[in-house]
Amino acid sequence: MKFVTFAHGDVEAPGLWLDGKGVLDLGSVAHDLLGIIEGGAAAMAAVQALADGPAVAIPARDVRLLAPIPRPRKNVFCVGRNYVEHVKEGARFGGAAGGPVKLPEVPQFFTKAPTTVNAPGAPVRLDATLTKLLDYEVELAVIIGKAGRDIPKARAYEHVFGYTVANDVTARDLQRRHDQWFKGKSLDTTCPLGPWIVTADQIGDPTTLELSLTVNGQERQRATADMMIFDIPTIIEFLSAGLTLEPGDIIATGTPSGVGYAMDPPVGLKDGDVVTAKIDRIGELVSPIVGV
Repeated sequence: MKFVTFAHGDVEAPGLWLDGKGVLDLGSVAHDLLGIIEGGAAAMAAVQALADGPAVAIPARDVRLLAPIPRPRKNVFCVGRNYVEHVKEGARFGGAAGGPVKLPEVPQFFTKAPTTVNAPGAPVRLDATLTKLLDYEVELAVIIGKAGRDIPKARAYEHVFGYTVANDVTARDLQRRHDQWFKGKSLDTTCPLGPWIVTADQIGDPTTLELSLTVNGQERQRATADMMIFDIPTIIEFLSAGLTLEPGDIIATGTPSGVGYAMDPPVGLKDGDVVTAKIDRIGELVSPIVGV
């Protein structure tokens, strides 16, 4: 199943995306998509009953997709430096070319504020008074479906509701100026998410997913999820150690190599650029860059 949050006229509601048909309004099941995720098996049964019933889908042309979870209850959890080649390109940019590259020994976590979350197709703000080096990062995002703490790797997938596409847009100069990741990662609109959440049963083995990203049609990033240093079960085990994960929590699992700051010379996003992040079996997330 593909779950969305959509706007139709003055109404915003959770929906079920039906390929080639449009959107099935799930407002009778829950007020929002978080309610459906929290509702577990009972909510999913209600969704299936609607899908099997006589309800008519709203044509896709008549709706506007929002981020699947437009306002998370928590910060978005993120994993830094989780692809070997991305670690290497970061080392080269930092002046360590030719020397040994130290890989992370445990997942490196940071967060993005809830106000970063942005809709498919919605503009990403580029404020030149704040940053001169705005960058992109395609990432596979995991959506938690079942609460848990101290989750062992062997049971991690039991807690996954589904997956979506994220773009961890980053102000690299702010990141370095503040000597930590949060500020440069948390400017408003800098976490495009979507276009929908695909349930885990539809994805199968997430390690086979291919991620890619283009800027104005030019490919910058391409990798498969099996290239992660820390796989999803490992990420969930470390993150949940002593920390309760809850339904609707979002975990962005890291980006592969090819980011703009590591180019020679570094290339930042500019007003008018169009960034397209794509993950096969999930979908395509398009984000225009708009100067303010």
